[in-house]
Parts: sequence; structure tokens; C-alpha cells
Amino acid sequence: MKITYKNQRLEKAVISVNTFNSAVIIATFVMLLGFSEPLISVSILHAIQIFCLITMITEKFIRYLNCRSKHEFFRGYWHEIPLLILLVLSVIFIRKFSHAADPVLLMNRAVAVYLIIQVVDKLCRTSVSLAASATSPTLTLILSFLVLIVGGAGFLYLPNSHNCEKLSAVDALFTSTSAVCVTGLIVKDTGVDFSAMGQWVILILIQLGGLGIVIFGAVFSLLLGQAFTLKESVAMQDILNTGTVNKIGRMIAFIFVATIIIESVGVILLLDNWNFDTRTDINGHGALFYSLFHSVSAFCNAGFALYSDSFTGFKNNWQTYLVICPLIVTGGLGFGVLYNITEVLSNRWKLIKHRLFKGKTIIGSIQLRHLNLHSKVVLFSSLFLILLGTAGFMILERYNPQQTGLNYNGQNGQLFLDSFFQSVTTRTAGFNTIDNGAISQPSKMLTIILMCIGGSPGSTAGGMKTVTFMVVILAAAAVISRKNEPEIFHRSIQKDFISRAVMVLVLYIAILFIVTFGLAVTESGSGLDFNNLAFEAASALGTVGLSTGLTASLSTGGKLLLIAAMIIGRLGPMTLVASLAFKIKKSNYNYPSEPITIG
Repeated sequence: MKITYKNQRLEKAVISVNTFNSAVIIATFVMLLGFSEPLISVSILHAIQIFCLITMITEKFIRYLNCRSKHEFFRGYWHEIPLLILLVLSVIFIRKFSHAADPVLLMNRAVAVYLIIQVVDKLCRTSVSLAASATSPTLTLILSFLVLIVGGAGFLYLPNSHNCEKLSAVDALFTSTSAVCVTGLIVKDTGVDFSAMGQWVILILIQLGGLGIVIFGAVFSLLLGQAFTLKESVAMQDILNTGTVNKIGRMIAFIFVATIIIESVGVILLLDNWNFDTRTDINGHGALFYSLFHSVSAFCNAGFALYSDSFTGFKNNWQTYLVICPLIVTGGLGFGVLYNITEVLSNRWKLIKHRLFKGKTIIGSIQLRHLNLHSKVVLFSSLFLILLGTAGFMILERYNPQQTGLNYNGQNGQLFLDSFFQSVTTRTAGFNTIDNGAISQPSKMLTIILMCIGGSPGSTAGGMKTVTFMVVILAAAAVISRKNEPEIFHRSIQKDFISRAVMVLVLYIAILFIVTFGLAVTESGSGLDFNNLAFEAASALGTVGLSTGLTASLSTGGKLLLIAAMIIGRLGPMTLVASLAFKIKKSNYNYPSEPITIG
């Protein structure tokens, strides 16, 4: 929501002070939490925080006096008053009624919570405003990911974030990139080498990376009752790829509610899955944190696990298949598809109620809604790829003459479960119940193909996307059958979409070749198998996270190459092309055509 101020110079000065104030607040928390012994006295840091609190309150008062419309100001900052009242009441209660040994510490924590909410509020407002003010909202999205990656690496690099003797800057950057890009490739053991603080940082990075920091900012703004300006709505429409501007608010609200509900259900169903007697947690976490971490990681298709062997030790637990797999699939469908499914189900429920309680005919009262073409293609392609992958892994491992370590000895049930889980997780989830280094070479090739296809557009998954894969297949089938246009579900696919799909496919294959070639160069002296290097490249570019076990042993150049691949894979070739080509002018002429020979 845009608030008009009388003195623009004063407002710019307030913004500058706000920015500096937020940076100081973040720095104080880094010093307090990031080191075993703060670099500055704790009392001095708390005094700085109190000064920042006074500065924030003063800033609000100055803006109130400077705004043209008091009504606009209260609509934009209505939450500030209850927050401030809550802080004051907390301090009064602690001073008069608290029997704690150190009441000053409790008051400082109350102030800290208030400051954190304020900083998050400012970051969210800034992310949405930048997306609206930038020439290309896509460029803002890319920059937000890069800032989040660098910031996350900084937090992971702090001494209190890791348990290992020394965490290199490259390893911290790699871990942060893998979390933000929801990949799951690791160079350090998440459950062992990172402390409780480091694991919380990784969890937050996964959640922010899965939703996107701009979308998270929009969610936070809506929760505070902020209305988007027209520019902000258009920017969010571009980022969310939503058809109409009037759906932006509902779509963002749906993303928030759906994420909370799905991840919460995952947490509840996973609570009794963890066995701390035989698989001890060195950071003192309970079952609730383990359930939260793996539920978020599964829904965001991140693949981070707090166990060194992922879910290999839990292949006999029903939650591994009946909870983790649905979370992965749901997160990989995309919020647009989930929204469409919810609309259709809600429509069907209204029709049922209308028939039962009103007894009227459907026609003329409630319009019957159906799944749109995009949702149908996504659901069909996802189901097809899961079944194809399951059958493929079962056949390749059941009749593998080399028996490379996955000999099931007639255990067809376990073979089916492992094949099913592998088929689901290869399309960008990254968890595993088997050793990927022990599967046969044909199974590795099938895994690479599925990793390249990935999940669906608008989801937390990577890859070239299922819709791209289907459109290219349908276009090829149309050429073979001599049809003018590809067809699916009694609908034609326009040539523009075919051109975009082919461009994504070509770009994706080209980038995969470059990354694989680059790894072959950087790791030429290490003696690593080329097939395994190609596997790592496909996993990074597809933001999958599956590994044959050589990620941690890569050289610094190899790790940096995979970092670039993960960022490209998370943003997608189309996003990068759009950000680079938005200034290119369209030509107003065509050259004469001439036939050439194809094939």
C-alpha cells in the first residue's frame, strides 16, 4: 500500500535511517547468537538494541506527522500499535510480577522479539516494493535469491552454526545455495556438522527458497492487512504467472494457507517416525523438530535430511512412503495446480449441497467447473512419469546381472517400495532409501533422465518441467502423424508454447552439457568416474540433491560450478532469458524465406 508524504526529502532521510537501523539490529543479533563469546559486551549490545527500538518508535512518529492522509497511515501501520502495546505490557509484567532470576534478560528478549518482527516487516515491504519498482520483476526475483544465498552463507559461517573445526567459505556458500535452491546436495553432514542454530538456519533458508522471498514478503504484507498498489499487483502477477491481477490476493493467501496446512499435516504424521535410541541426535532436538525439518524439506522438494544416509535406515517405516512421498508429489505439482484442484473440489461441494438442500437443478444456479488444461497435463504427466520410473527401476534392478549391491533376494515388495520412492524422489526431492552409488549404470541413466524432466511449473521443483517435456513429445507426435497442431485432452497447443518448450529443452541440455564438461575439467586429476560426474551435474541443475557420494570430495572449482548450476536450475532457463532479454527490441521486419533440409 502506497502512503503519500508531504516532505519527500524527510521521507528519504527516514528510509536511510531505517536501513541503517535494520543493519545495526541484524549485526547485534549476529554478535549475540553467532559466537560463543560475543565480540562486544552483552550489556552494550542490549543497550544498542534499546536505542534502535527508540529510533524505530521515533521514525513512526515522524512519518505520522509527515503523511498527507492519517487514514492511509493507520491502514498501512495498524499493526504497530498492538505490537507496541504488547511490548509495553510484557515489560511491565516482567518487572512487577515475574519471579525469574534475571528479569532484565526477559525484558531484553521481549525487545529482541519486537525488533525481529520489525526487521522482517521492513524486509518484506522492501522486497515487494522493489519488485514493483524494478524494470523487470524477474530481475528482482533473481537478485532476491542471490541476496538470500549470500546472507544464508554468512549465518552458516558463524562459529555457533557448525560443529566442525573449520567450515570453509565455499562450503558455507554451497550449503546455503543448496538450501535456498531447494536442492539437497551436501558437502557437510547436516545432522552432524551443523549445530542446532545451523540446522534452524538451513530450515529457514529451505522455506524461504521454496516459496521465494518476494512471495513470502507478499504473504507477510497481506497478513498485516496491506493492500497492493497496481504496480505491486502487476509485479506479483509476473512472478506468480497468474492470469489476472484480481486473483493475486487470493493466490498469495492460498499459497500461505496451503503451505501451513500441508506441512503441519506432515509434521503430525511424522512424529512417531524417529528412533532416537539407535539414531542419536547430537544437537538435542526432539521428534517435533525432526518432523518439522523433514516435512518442510519434503514439501519444498529440498531433500535435506538430518541423517547421514537420508531415509535408508527408515525404509521399513510406513511414514517414509505414505507421508514423505505425498509431500514430495504435492510440492512438485505447483501452487497453480493445487489452487485449481481446490477450486474444482469447492465447486463440486457447492453443487452437492445445492442438490441436497435446495433440490434444484444444476443448470442456471451454479456453474460447473473443470480442471484447466495446465492442471490436466501436470497431473497426467506426473502420474505417467511416476509409474514409468517405478516400472523402470524394478526391471533394471531386478534383472541387473552385475548385482551392484541392491540384491533383494526375491523381496519383490521391498523392491517395489524402493523403486516407487526412487521414481518419486528423482524428480527433484533428493531423499533416498537406497545407495545411489550402488545402483546399476542403466538405473543411473534413468535417474538422470527423470532428474532432467523434474517437477511442474510454478512449484518448488526444478528440471526442465513436466509440461515442457509433454509439449515437446506432443509436438513430435503431431509431426509424425502430420497434424497441424499438437493435441491433448481435446485441446490444441499453440505454436508459441511449442517454441518456448523447445527453447527450454535446448537451453537445458546445453547447460547440462556445459556443467558436465566443466566438472570433467575441474576433476580431471581426481580419477572420478565420468558417469558419476554427469549424475552430479544433472542433480544440481535439476535441484534434486541425489548423489553417488562424491559431492564432498569435489574440488573448489567443481563446487563453484555446481553452485552456479543449482542457481540456474532453481530459477529456470526461461527466467534467466527473460531477465537478460527484457531490453531487446522486437524487429519490425522479416527476411525472405528459403527451404532447408532437415534430418
